[in-house]
Amino acid sequence: MDRNKNLQIVAERTQPWDIVVIGGGATGAGCALDAASRGLSVLLLEQHDFGKGTSSRSTKLIHGGVRYLRQGNISLVREALRERSILLKNAPHVVHKQSFVIPCYSYWQKAFYGLGMKIYDLLASRHNIGASHIISREETLRHLPSLKQQNLRGGVLYYDGQFDDTRLLIDILRTANMRGAVVLNYARVISLTKDAEGKICGLGFEDGETGQKFSVYANCVINATGAFCDPVRRMSDASAESIVTFAQGIHLVFDRKFLPSDAALMIPKTSDGRVLFCIPWHDHLLVGTTDTAVNKAEIEPGALESEIDFIIETAGVYLASKPTRSDILSVFAGIRPLIKSTSNTKTSSISRGHDLFVDASGLITITGGKWTTYRRMAEDAVDRAVEVSGLELRRSITDDLPIAGDDADATDDGEQLHPDLPYTREDIVKAIREEMARTVEDVLARRTRALFLNARAAIEISPQVAGIMAEELGRDQNWIDNEIATFKNLASSYSRPSRNS
Repeated sequence: MDRNKNLQIVAERTQPWDIVVIGGGATGAGCALDAASRGLSVLLLEQHDFGKGTSSRSTKLIHGGVRYLRQGNISLVREALRERSILLKNAPHVVHKQSFVIPCYSYWQKAFYGLGMKIYDLLASRHNIGASHIISREETLRHLPSLKQQNLRGGVLYYDGQFDDTRLLIDILRTANMRGAVVLNYARVISLTKDAEGKICGLGFEDGETGQKFSVYANCVINATGAFCDPVRRMSDASAESIVTFAQGIHLVFDRKFLPSDAALMIPKTSDGRVLFCIPWHDHLLVGTTDTAVNKAEIEPGALESEIDFIIETAGVYLASKPTRSDILSVFAGIRPLIKSTSNTKTSSISRGHDLFVDASGLITITGGKWTTYRRMAEDAVDRAVEVSGLELRRSITDDLPIAGDDADATDDGEQLHPDLPYTREDIVKAIREEMARTVEDVLARRTRALFLNARAAIEISPQVAGIMAEELGRDQNWIDNEIATFKNLASSYSRPSRNS
């Protein structure tokens, strides 16, 4: 992907785009790929960097959702399990099968969770990726040797999918770009244009790097901005009521020593009604998540002290060696957009399903959902866009469309920039030349996962990264100094969790 080339295409185009997508997260990228693979002309605009919001802050699972099964949301579980199998087929370089163990400290738990996971298997049907089964105490400890052993009766072994969220996102965008979609980060939509009948026929956006403003025409506009969808809707209708509410989820990252296993630990019930996962990820241990109602969506949300304590305390009940706050290598928070419910006030009870909204101007908004179902969400949104705008209907092909990309865990032979991180100079250069990284944060948070794996180490290599980027992008020393300062300020909240509660 070449940002300058894509911007030039936009500047020179005089014909309307079939579809303009606002939002460069999972859903927006999915919409761009779905539409482009149908032969439609597509422009995607992201105000920040791709995946800056919720899409980079997930639990890194492609799963049906065991918790949704407990809630009785069978249709969502079925849909997600089907989408899981599609992703494992279409993106095997970044999505892989992961084993999970539910530890059981009573014989009743073994029977209960064993039955529950068999139902999970049945719902997966032909999309099942491995049969669950009850395992003995000894086998449970072979899978999870650092588990607390007192009163352990055994466990339940099952399988789901795991991935690197922003690596998949970038690969989806690259695939869309290869199919003809034009994608831009740091392109803020500033206005929606309407025709004489009040229908949206285009929009204006500003290039975040130069300040240059552009006007483009479109047959249809899809609002795929997730938690930030309501402000975009109010560009079209100032009186539009909110359609989403928000829940914050945080994750902590620790050294792998706390769970030195290829299997993941699933804690089946927590005090806030969720499940908690302890997952091996990029040779670290990822633990999460929480479900905390918040009043507004922030692009860089901060973890609450109470959330951090909750995860440490809950994980400590199950791990023989309890992690402490000083063991945290990184903490990150994300905002979930949830479709507003009239009956549920507890965010953990609100459906993770998605919904489509079309306002009087023809603006299509797709929101809710989860990473696992991004492809289906995109298909639904593009189907509706074609219907609303009168474009030629062509069937979506993304259920059998390989996503381009390299092995997410592959490393080259170059010298590591830091002994605690697997990344090299070549990784940085590739991110700049091929993946539209424009800032140190882009590189260390979303092209590599340095900030999410070890925030202090990421801070230490930020001057090196800034220097490499300056060489590649033709920036001066002032740019380097500003980038280092900006990144260190951001990264401090990942390495030293805030004390607000």
